[in-house]
Amino acid sequence: MASRNPVIELYPYQRNWILDESRFKEGRWARQTGKSFCCAAGIVINSREVDKNKWICVSSGERQVKEFMEKIELHAKITEKTLNWHEESYGYQHPDGHREEYKITECHLRNGAKIIGVPANPDTARGYSANVYLDEFSVHKDSRSMWAAVFPIVSRGGYKLWITYTPKGKQNKAYEISNNPMFSHHVLDIYQAVEQGCPHDIEQLRSAIDDPDLWAQEYEVRFLDEATAFITYDLINEVESDKANRHELYAGGDVWVGMDIGRRRDLTVIWVLETVGDVLWTREIVEMRRASFSAQESEVDRIMRQYKPRRLCMDQTGMGEKFVEDLQLKYGLTVEGVLFTSNVKLDLANTTKRKFEDKLLRVPIDKAVRDDLHSIKKTTTSAGNIRFDAERSEGSHADRFWALALALHAGSTSGPAAAIGNQEPEADWYRSSRGESRDYGRQLI
Repeated sequence: MASRNPVIELYPYQRNWILDESRFKEGRWARQTGKSFCCAAGIVINSREVDKNKWICVSSGERQVKEFMEKIELHAKITEKTLNWHEESYGYQHPDGHREEYKITECHLRNGAKIIGVPANPDTARGYSANVYLDEFSVHKDSRSMWAAVFPIVSRGGYKLWITYTPKGKQNKAYEISNNPMFSHHVLDIYQAVEQGCPHDIEQLRSAIDDPDLWAQEYEVRFLDEATAFITYDLINEVESDKANRHELYAGGDVWVGMDIGRRRDLTVIWVLETVGDVLWTREIVEMRRASFSAQESEVDRIMRQYKPRRLCMDQTGMGEKFVEDLQLKYGLTVEGVLFTSNVKLDLANTTKRKFEDKLLRVPIDKAVRDDLHSIKKTTTSAGNIRFDAERSEGSHADRFWALALALHAGSTSGPAAAIGNQEPEADWYRSSRGESRDYGRQLI
């Protein structure tokens, strides 16, 4: 039974974490069991007790930093120790010359202690001497480089290092830390959490997720072997960005759109990419569940007006046949139908994986997107044929993956559709709506 006080409630496993005074702690907890809430409370308590204390709290992106620091704010207000808040913007130069901006948030306490939230990047973490908290470490971009940047921060002065996460395969640093004897390990699956008062309905969650592998990973905190994953979590982490899936950042560059059509069981997903230099940035992802075909067509109309894409590629298989014909009557050869044969899917999937491997793509930091991209598995049948399959999870059957693959195909100059002569010059409606004639090879720099 959870302990209570007039302000907050902590479950026994949360109290155990806060009371554990080990210098190095690892928390491998099931999803939605209060990892961040608990750690925010522990960090504020530690900062309240040590004058001029300092904590660096590293989350996967700016949005996640903001969410965690809101928890810090809650607990700091409860203690009545908050002095002020401070936010600053910083930038760093990539080796390729690209400059990236990021924000850090600082909470100053009355005793001189500081709690600083920064997004996960090795460059943002260097230069401090402080205690460190790595929030959801298993999805940090380049976890080994992050580890190399962070560990020297805590190696002197007796600073603490706390790490919490839900497992994401065996190919990242979190898996190695789970076996490190120098850490105090707190492992909590959904069954233990519920036994100790966490208000989840286990059977309802299990039925809703409808995927044994995801259940084992997200709620039973098991490290799954990623040998069968076509795109690993590490590859996905490498191309995630806070700046992706933000339509307001569209800069007028060449746009490519992919659309995977669903109606009853599966999602309809429209994925919008913009070329910036040699990188394809996700500008918008539209997801529609059980939407009428007229509603779907209206959304395509909006995308065409808003972005004036060079090409829109969509699944023409089955129910997509008439949809493609109708859109081609309206937009001409800017719309390209793609029949999902085995060879076409192989080409689409391999092209998509190469973009991840070459880091020429940016996708949002989003659990649903991440798990959908990871869900594709490449198998070989007894007849030697290659298949790409995915478990149907949370209403999706890798629909986001195939929408992205179609968008990448739209931006390519080769592929299965090109081989049968389906790639054509842009339609008249496109040129007139742009007010210009544009060269296919031009990119936004």
